[in-house]
Amino acid sequence: MHDALAPLSVTPVTHSVPMAKNHRSDRIPTDTASRPAPGTVLDRLASGPSRSSRITHTEHLPPRAGRHAVWPDRIRPEVIAAVQAAGIEHPWAHQAQAAEHALDGESVVVATGTASGKSLAYLVPVLSTLLDGSEAPNGRGATALYLAPTKALAADQCRAVKELSHPLGQAVRPAVYDGDTPFEEREWIRQYAGYVLTNPDMLHRGILPSHPRWASFLKSLKYVVIDECHTYRGVFGSHVAQVLRRLRRLCARYGASPVFLLASATAAEPAVAARRLTGVPVVEVADDASPRGELVFALWEPPLTEMQGEKGAPVRRTATAETADLLTDLTVQGVRSVAFVRSRRGAELISVIAQERLAEVDRSLARRVAAYRGGYLPEERRALERALHSGELLGLAATTALELGVDVSGLDAVLIAGYPGTRASLWQQAGRAGRSGQGALAVLIARDDPLDTFLVHHPEALFDQPVESTVLDPDNPYVLAPHLCAAAAELPLVEEDLELFGPASADLLPQLEAAKLLRRRTKAWHWTRRERAADLADIRGEGGQPVQIVEEGTGRLLGTVDAGAAHTTVHEGAVHLHQGRTYLVRSLDLDDSVALVEEANPPYSTVARDTTSISVLETDVEIPWGDGRLCYGSVEVTNQVVSFLRRRLITGEVLGETKLDLPPRTLRTRAVWWTVTEDQLDEARINPEILGGALHAAEHASIGMLPLFATCDRWDIGGVSVPLHPDTLLPTVFVYDGHPGGAGFAERAFHTARDWLTATREAIASCECDAGCPSCIQSPKCGNGNDPLHKRGAIRLLTVLLRGAPEEKPTGAEGEPTELEA
Repeated sequence: MHDALAPLSVTPVTHSVPMAKNHRSDRIPTDTASRPAPGTVLDRLASGPSRSSRITHTEHLPPRAGRHAVWPDRIRPEVIAAVQAAGIEHPWAHQAQAAEHALDGESVVVATGTASGKSLAYLVPVLSTLLDGSEAPNGRGATALYLAPTKALAADQCRAVKELSHPLGQAVRPAVYDGDTPFEEREWIRQYAGYVLTNPDMLHRGILPSHPRWASFLKSLKYVVIDECHTYRGVFGSHVAQVLRRLRRLCARYGASPVFLLASATAAEPAVAARRLTGVPVVEVADDASPRGELVFALWEPPLTEMQGEKGAPVRRTATAETADLLTDLTVQGVRSVAFVRSRRGAELISVIAQERLAEVDRSLARRVAAYRGGYLPEERRALERALHSGELLGLAATTALELGVDVSGLDAVLIAGYPGTRASLWQQAGRAGRSGQGALAVLIARDDPLDTFLVHHPEALFDQPVESTVLDPDNPYVLAPHLCAAAAELPLVEEDLELFGPASADLLPQLEAAKLLRRRTKAWHWTRRERAADLADIRGEGGQPVQIVEEGTGRLLGTVDAGAAHTTVHEGAVHLHQGRTYLVRSLDLDDSVALVEEANPPYSTVARDTTSISVLETDVEIPWGDGRLCYGSVEVTNQVVSFLRRRLITGEVLGETKLDLPPRTLRTRAVWWTVTEDQLDEARINPEILGGALHAAEHASIGMLPLFATCDRWDIGGVSVPLHPDTLLPTVFVYDGHPGGAGFAERAFHTARDWLTATREAIASCECDAGCPSCIQSPKCGNGNDPLHKRGAIRLLTVLLRGAPEEKPTGAEGEPTELEA
């Protein structure tokens, strides 16, 4: 289904620009002459017989010329002059087109490539409108609100806005308003700032509940900028969609109807996704007119080692160790690089290994590599960002906290340690290099994992496929209910509001009344409690108050970890890394949300193990797959961390296991599951002795492959396999969303089940190992120590199951495609 509102015809004058002119849409240094070509850098990395064989594929994306345009004549000449003073003589065609839509009062999404100047596309009309409003004879001038998914991106954008708007005097008054903003500055921002940069969390918890104090700002709100809008997916995106509906409701109360300006370098059907996020019609600008330098993209598979893993499986060298080596080599060559790493611990470990190896070459080089991740204190993050901007740092090992738009100008290479979960994120990370139009190198280093192994040997799955659709469900009752309460606390809810919040809201209100959260008086629903209604919704799904990590001897706060991750990452005995230092967790107090640590240097890392059980609450859809069944519905998952393993650093050898006593946690969510019958087991030659291992292996591999078919990460989903499940009375494999109420991933799995499970079977069958390994059926997060597993049984089981799969796509309960599929 496509958006009903077609883009208006905007035809700016365009002409081609040769790459040599290096026209810039961002303020980026142009010292490209001494930079080696990306192919040359890759040749140096792959030099030597042992390394050259690790490259399984190299993709060359050719350079592209740019197409200029002219700014709409309604843009203030002072703004155009400021842009030209920044070194940008003419806009790209897509920038002018987006500005035209914004000035026409149409919400617009700019969905062009990384470093295509999307910031300027929305900033120019915003600055022009703020300048117009500053000349209003009475009252406050026009205002604009900027939303970023991370604090770092908002702070980075504020720096860029201040530089660009400096010639405009006091008309713009940009300011960051987030959890790090000093309280003495907040009142000034509320009263006087023209361009407020914040994040959805602060909008949800700080601005909307205090809307009377923001009345003059909201009354004058002309634009809402939503940067990196593709990140608003799953449960987080669903929450943000409802936060934006609350914002629109309050703006209407103050007489404003802001235009939404959205930007994303990686979005499928961007207008459809933007409309679902904002609730308003959105025009799409997706024809990228900016120039692009050559991109060399290599797929890299670490070699097998002599080590043996669980059950004697062959083990590849870790992506962490391989990435640390490559980052070291790039730093020695003077190539400015970022290594993106999946976990906070991985980022720390890569930086430590690279620093140690660089110190052996030149001690001064070791200081030019660092780690960057979430959980750092604000002043630590800001210092690292400044060092990266200045060029003081040559190499950085970073989590996705640095993925989103932060201006890391001048990078030559990007290392990606493990597939990041989606093609959208892969291209977002790869696009951080080559931002001034020069050539760039990107290297995806495969982890010992089914999906990574599949991708480095099937490059067409990365380079011949579009990015994924954004999956979000604002009608999820676990998401909608707390936002209805928050909205009622901001202004009593009336019947007319229900259309804004979606069709599910009418059914939820009686339940909220019965729970004594809302009370109906005459024609409106009111919040009835003393506590803050906004605290009911945890929009990032992090499961409560973050756990503070405190050094036991000094009382110094080192950082924080999300509550949902505390059981697995800061349990008693866990190894915790922070800025290159190693700590051991001495105690975890869940009541006070504090983990006490002390500095140590153990020769091992720790990995938590857990147990999981699942029960079916309701089956929404059930379709036959031969004698078997494919189902989708609601489940309750009970999980408990029961122990942790100590693994030797680098090799991963297991040194021992320690029991833990942590409370179980329950999760009500959505799942897809499939069953097989006795006849199908006979056909697959599966006897009772290998049944559990076959199911378990199929479960692991299917979880590993699902990110290829749904906009998710394997850590967003979980699975359970049971030889005889009490609810189905059959052998059953479940794959479920790891978020309360579901995130849309299991539903996407249900609708792509035939392709998803076919790819799963192929990934297992094509692996060269004999009995199963991390590249096919072993899981890095298995709570049972990858026992039992049976590789050949899984292949035969999936073969028989897929013979019964229907050709047509499964439909919803009423025979129609669901909203997600549409």
